[in-house]
This record gives sequence, structure tokens and C-alpha cells, in this order.
Amino acid sequence: MVSKEDLKQIEMLSYLTDKMLDKMLPIIDVLRFDDQEIIFREGDFADRFFMLKRGKVLLELRVSDKATVSMGSVKPGFSFGWSAMLDSGAYTTAAVCTEATEVYSVRREKLLNLLDNDHSMGYVMTQRLIRIMKRRLDIRTEQFVRLIKNHPDMQNLF
Repeated sequence: MVSKEDLKQIEMLSYLTDKMLDKMLPIIDVLRFDDQEIIFREGDFADRFFMLKRGKVLLELRVSDKATVSMGSVKPGFSFGWSAMLDSGAYTTAAVCTEATEVYSVRREKLLNLLDNDHSMGYVMTQRLIRIMKRRLDIRTEQFVRLIKNHPDMQNLF
């Protein structure tokens, strides 16, 4: 059984009040996955939001039939599958377990309903999501610029 103390270990939820966490508890599912098991694939309907309790998950993007790029890893306490909180409808990466993994998960419709009905909770969760997305965007921008600077064809421009 999941407790409020368990949920407070998740960064995204750590800013919620006890009252808000009480509202989350009934809609949390605990899911377990094996090493190399795929939680979702890029393009799948984003029907769940995930929070990693134990294990490790890689977020991967298939760039061709022969190549897959790791877009990052998720460590315990962090969340993934944010597309379930947005109108996008589909996951933008695949999520693959690199070891036995346990996650807390919330179905999209239950989470959106909760956030729509508790605007304070919706605000806190949205602010956390925006901060996390900005951090990841900053990292990706830095990686992109470094790639451009180090590309042999670009050396002549610098």
C-alpha cells in the first residue's frame, strides 16, 4: 500500500500539501516491470503518468530503423510520461527499464480530473512540470550547441 510518506519521496509531489496527497492516494497504482521491459513506446497513447519508486528507466527515441538515442534516464524519485498531463495525446519517447523497476502510476483521466477539480493542486503540479521541462530543455539545448560546435563541417565557421 502506498502512503503519503511514499509520495513525498517523489520530487513532483513533494510540494503538495498533505490534503492534496490524500486526494492522490486513491488513484495511485503500483506497477512492476522486469529488466528490459518496455513501459511505453514512442507514439503510444499517453494514458498514464509515472513516478519511479525503485529501479531505473531510460527514455529512448528511435531516429531510424537502425538507431535509437537515449534522451535521458529516470532515477528513483523522479517522474516520466508527462504527456499524460498534456493535450499531446502521445508519448514522445519510449520508456525502457534497465533493471527491475517499480513505479507509481496514475491514469491520465483520473489525474486530469483531480487537477481540474482542485485548482490549487493543478497549479502546483503544473508549476513543477514546467520547471522540470525547462531543466530538460536547457540540457538538450546545451547538448545541441555542443554537437554543432564540435561538428567538423562547422569548424570553419568558428
